Amino acid sequence: MTLKLSDKKDIVAEVAAVAMRSTSVVAANYSGLTVKQVTGLRDAARKAGVHVQVVRNTLARRAFEGTPFACMDPALVGPLVLAFSGDDPGAAARVFKEYAKKFEKLEVKALSVDGLLLPAKDLGRLADLPTRNEAISMLMSVMQAPIVKFVRTLAEPHSKLVRTFAALRDKKQQEQAS
Repeated sequence: MTLKLSDKKDIVAEVAAVAMRSTSVVAANYSGLTVKQVTGLRDAARKAGVHVQVVRNTLARRAFEGTPFACMDPALVGPLVLAFSGDDPGAAARVFKEYAKKFEKLEVKALSVDGLLLPAKDLGRLADLPTRNEAISMLMSVMQAPIVKFVRTLAEPHSKLVRTFAALRDKKQQEQAS
C-alpha cells in the first residue's frame, strides 16, 4: 500500500514522540508469525505498558533522528516490529523474551537502552532488570536494615533485664511449689 507524504510525516512524528518518552526499544523480526500470534504479542505488550508498532525502516530511521535511539539505524533491516518501554526499561524485553520462547519465528534483532545499542543476546539481561517497584523495594530494604539493627541493639539491654527478672520469678515460684 502506498502512503502519501502527509501520512508518512504523521507516522514519523508519532514514532518520534513515542521514542522521546521511552527508555528502551526492542526490534524483532516477526515474519512467519500468524496474525493471531502478533495480536497476542500486542495484547501482552499493552498489558505490560509497552507501545508496539510496525513501521517501515526508512520511516523509523527518520523518527529516531535526534532521539537516543538513533544508534538503531544499522539494525533496522527487514520486517521489524518495534516495542517501546516507557518508565520500565525491561518491560518490552520481558514481553519479547516470553514470546520468543513460545514462537521460534520471533527473532529479536537489537535492543537499545538510553542511546546504547545492545546485541540481541542481551535480551535476557535487560528482561531480568527489576521493575521500578521491585527496585524501590530493594532500595528500601537496604536502607532500612541498619536502622532495624540499631533499634534492636538499643532494645536488647532492656529485653535482657526483663528476661532475667522473669527467670528469677520462675525460679522462686518453683522453690515455693516444692
